[in-house]
Amino acid sequence: MKLLRVGPVGSERPALLDRDGTLRDLSGLITDVDGGLLADDSVLTRVRDAAESGELPVLSGEGLRIGAPVGRIGKVVGIGLNYFGHAAEIGAEPPAEPILFLKAPDTVVGPDDTVLIPRGSVKTDWEAELGVVIGSTARYLDSAVQGLAHVGGYVLVNDVSEREFQTERGGTWDKGKNCETFTPIGPWLLTADEVPNPQVLDVKLWVNGELKQDGNTSDQIFPVGEVVRYLSHFMTLYPGDVIVTGTPGGVAMGQPEPKPYLRAGDVVEVEITGLGRQRQEFKGA
Repeated sequence: MKLLRVGPVGSERPALLDRDGTLRDLSGLITDVDGGLLADDSVLTRVRDAAESGELPVLSGEGLRIGAPVGRIGKVVGIGLNYFGHAAEIGAEPPAEPILFLKAPDTVVGPDDTVLIPRGSVKTDWEAELGVVIGSTARYLDSAVQGLAHVGGYVLVNDVSEREFQTERGGTWDKGKNCETFTPIGPWLLTADEVPNPQVLDVKLWVNGELKQDGNTSDQIFPVGEVVRYLSHFMTLYPGDVIVTGTPGGVAMGQPEPKPYLRAGDVVEVEITGLGRQRQEFKGA
């Protein structure tokens, strides 16, 4: 299923995009698309049955804002340097273990919302990424197979990053990852049953119409199941938590000088197989 949240910021309502591409209202069945929904198989079944019946109310998409497709996110966990191509382009050795960082849930915005370039920023960068949404509580998992079994769905993410803040200002990466609006997610959450293999997905990103990233999740150093397993030994993952699983080559940081970092007025578009497309205009904060 393709599950969405639509409407003004803070007042989003649950919706579904059916197989014919018609937007349907789910507010008569559920209150939100969140961890509680993903963890409840009986409610998910009821939503699926309603979708297949074709009786859900139709929503007009004209002028309707699409919000992030997951509400009440507990945490956003990032995985750094998780593509061989990305590590190579910045001259880094592939890590022996996953590199972790956290993004505050309040950095999450909708897929087409405006992204703000921080004041004083000269190195704001793009990162097209596959997002994993946890569907059941994961702690101390034994295998990558178990890791995949705890995934509730997949989302498209732009892990916007400020490279000077991230790597030149001391401390952890978090400084360059947590600026406001730095985590556009959506347009929809695709339930895990419709993604039999998350390691065969094309990942693409354009800046002002020019293709910058053209990768595939098969290039991941640590595949999705292993990432979930690994994380579960350092933190408990709860339904609705989001894991941002790394970016392929093609980021501004990996380009020759002068590196084409983002400026106000730039437009970024992101796409992953089956997960839809985003479009953000960048403006000054």
